[in-house]
Amino acid sequence: MSISFCADAPPPDTAAWLASASPFPRSVRALWAAFPDRPQPLPCGTVFDVVSVPAVFGRRMVGHLASAGGVATGPVAVDRGRALFFARPGTARRLPALLRWEEWHGQPGAEAVPALLGYGPGDVVGVPAPPLPGGSGTRWLVPPDGTPAARPTGARELLWAAVRTVRAGRGHGRDLSISAPGDAGAKVYDVSRRR
Repeated sequence: MSISFCADAPPPDTAAWLASASPFPRSVRALWAAFPDRPQPLPCGTVFDVVSVPAVFGRRMVGHLASAGGVATGPVAVDRGRALFFARPGTARRLPALLRWEEWHGQPGAEAVPALLGYGPGDVVGVPAPPLPGGSGTRWLVPPDGTPAARPTGARELLWAAVRTVRAGRGHGRDLSISAPGDAGAKVYDVSRRR
């Protein structure tokens, strides 16, 4: 049985990279083609980890990553009021250690950093379909389009983007802890306090 893809399917490189996280990548791509508005569940930890932050805070982090010069922003999706940073495998495990090493919780203004939720090995996230050619890709702040800026980022870069976002917000009187109510049934980890 062969699976055919519609002409409006996402670019092959983008869809192939995301779908490669699944043991059944062809099925994932077929589901995206048939149901482009439905995120497909994909496991984290091998191809990518995901760090989730409130959407407003995440948009500001994207700006700081983009302005850092030479730092890949990584693909960033938006789903249910959260920004999902697709990061290098190991990021969900490493980020809490970096936060402890930086002694971030004891710093003034640390309370302004919302919980960073990490998804790594053993976790599954709903991944929106890659944007269609010429489409708006409204679920993607930074589409996974194969450009150097869309390469997955690492824990250190995400940590410093969060720190810069807090520091920039302090000077402008912004409330950076804006967050949408969480999904009560979601399996998430607060990596800012994880051991």
